[in-house]
Amino acid sequence: MNLLDEIKHSVVSGKMEETIAGINTAISTGIAPGDIIRMGLIEAMTVVGEQFKNSKIYVPEMLIAARAMKTGLQILKPLMVGSEVKSLASVVIGTVKGDLHDIGKNLVGIMMEGAGCKVTDLGVDIAPEKFVEAVNVHNPDFLAMSALLTTTMPAMRETIAALEKNGKRNLVKVLIGGAPISQKFADEIGADGYAGNAAEAVDKIKAMVDETN
Repeated sequence: MNLLDEIKHSVVSGKMEETIAGINTAISTGIAPGDIIRMGLIEAMTVVGEQFKNSKIYVPEMLIAARAMKTGLQILKPLMVGSEVKSLASVVIGTVKGDLHDIGKNLVGIMMEGAGCKVTDLGVDIAPEKFVEAVNVHNPDFLAMSALLTTTMPAMRETIAALEKNGKRNLVKVLIGGAPISQKFADEIGADGYAGNAAEAVDKIKAMVDETN
């Protein structure tokens, strides 16, 4: 097993110390940080996503692998020169107004980073105008919204309306998710996509990026 495969295996297994050691060894042997991210971390999270979708692992294992990947990214990002790794897409993500749940949203954000997305996480309890402001500032390809309470679902509709009012709706793809959310609701409020979990969210982004290329 070569060094990049070892890093990939460490991330999939959620072994943080082995991941760090492998990355440090790879750096010292002259492997480009971009290659470590692409062939070590991103490929690892692709495997993790597939395992999750096929019920071979569950949320706890996914979180442990994601934590190892995120630690690896923190080591490698400062070493990146220019745009060694082309970003898959840029994403602004947040939990809607009135909702303070963040575990699912955080996992989606980490999985998106693991797939090569540039993610701006606004946090929780985000009002429609804050989402619009973030779209103005960051000019993302995607806006991802999470809601865990049925009482906060209308905030998603309000955010899409606010984007339309401000002339931004056609500039960004809107993805929504969370326990009470469904494809039917996404269709009703005019969202571009719905994802039932973090792995699905990454798949949706990859599919939409492929459509536009």
